[in-house]
Amino acid sequence: MKIISTKNNLQVLYEDNHMIIVNKRAGDIVQGDKTGDKPLSDVVKEYIAEKYNKPGSVFLGVVHRLDRPTTGIIVFARTSKALPRLNALFAEKKAKKTYWAVVKNEPPKTQDTLTHWLRKNPKNNKSTAFAREIEGSKKAILDYTIKKKLDRYILLEIALHTGRHHQIRAQLATIGCSIKGDLKYGFDRSNKDASIHLHARKLVFTHPVKSELVEIIAPLPKDPVWDACK
Repeated sequence: MKIISTKNNLQVLYEDNHMIIVNKRAGDIVQGDKTGDKPLSDVVKEYIAEKYNKPGSVFLGVVHRLDRPTTGIIVFARTSKALPRLNALFAEKKAKKTYWAVVKNEPPKTQDTLTHWLRKNPKNNKSTAFAREIEGSKKAILDYTIKKKLDRYILLEIALHTGRHHQIRAQLATIGCSIKGDLKYGFDRSNKDASIHLHARKLVFTHPVKSELVEIIAPLPKDPVWDACK
């Protein structure tokens, strides 16, 4: 059963006058889409309106996104001053992102840099990784390290150098390491809650207004496999 975020159960990791950072649950959509489901951005607005007794509409800027079945850190801007600065941080790769992924097959090396060219197919909302550049593709680079070997799975720590559509999912699948629960990219069965075991674990960046270092670590979802990763 999915535990969708509400204003009352929202997992807030950091907040000040300029931004709010939350731990996204599997099943949350960051922004509204064709499903018509209530997005996380609306939940955060309701939380802010109630906590700070704000009448009228609440300003909230979406800085980046995570796939719906993915969990972890999401940053929202609370002011029009902070939004373009946060957007620039992410666009210029000045925000250091670390992900954790649980896979069934052990990768060929303990640590490695993967470089592919990804091409998105809008019809099935899926990206395909190629070994060389082809028409319509974008270069994708990540580093992975085996962080822990579990009884039946492998925990990988991943650092992104680019931010492409379904990048981690597509690149890991290409080396035979599909993420647990990710049917779209080759895992053999789904998770009961429709999640995948991909978690935006850590984010480090310089505060866009205060110019101080911000380091956020998102607690893992509660399930036996993630519990074994601790």
